[in-house]
Amino acid sequence: MKARIAVLASGNGSNLQAILDHFAALGDAASGEVVVVASNRAGAGALERARNAGIDSLVFDARSEDDLARIVTGRNIQVIALAGYLRLIPASVIEKFRGRIVNVHPAPLPGFGGPGMYGAHVHEAVLAAGLHETAVTVHLVTEQYDEGPPLAMWPVPVLENDTAATLAARVLRVEHVIFPRILDALAATVMQRADVY
Repeated sequence: MKARIAVLASGNGSNLQAILDHFAALGDAASGEVVVVASNRAGAGALERARNAGIDSLVFDARSEDDLARIVTGRNIQVIALAGYLRLIPASVIEKFRGRIVNVHPAPLPGFGGPGMYGAHVHEAVLAAGLHETAVTVHLVTEQYDEGPPLAMWPVPVLENDTAATLAARVLRVEHVIFPRILDALAATVMQRADVY
């Protein structure tokens, strides 16, 4: 039996695609399956990727606690993955799914997280700090942006002539490797404790 996963995404959905590709490559050995992709943006590329994969895709109102709660409880979701989702998760959803919501962040935490720290803003901050190394961080989600406990961190070199765009591309390649694997491991853990949820 596989954990039922909801993926929330606001953008293009390249991390969603990496998850789908990884689970497809694992086949029956995958611990989870994506059963719904939801977005706060009707034009999100992630929704098109979901439709192409035959996965239920929905748009919801991120300002409403009830909208998201209805999606995840109505579909017997066990794990939620944030794949480029840029809104704060409602406290009621966090409470119900505590320890079962995971996010990927394109920099080391806690130093480069929090409100407004996404996309190019993160990479610009890393470059401005003069770091020689950044990192992809996969962490559990709590009531505050990027403050949940980290599950994994993978270092990524910052090169001398990097721009925010070149650094972002290198970081994204690492996200595509690490995030699906941590999500699968979390799904396996959840299924071992399914009686708790």
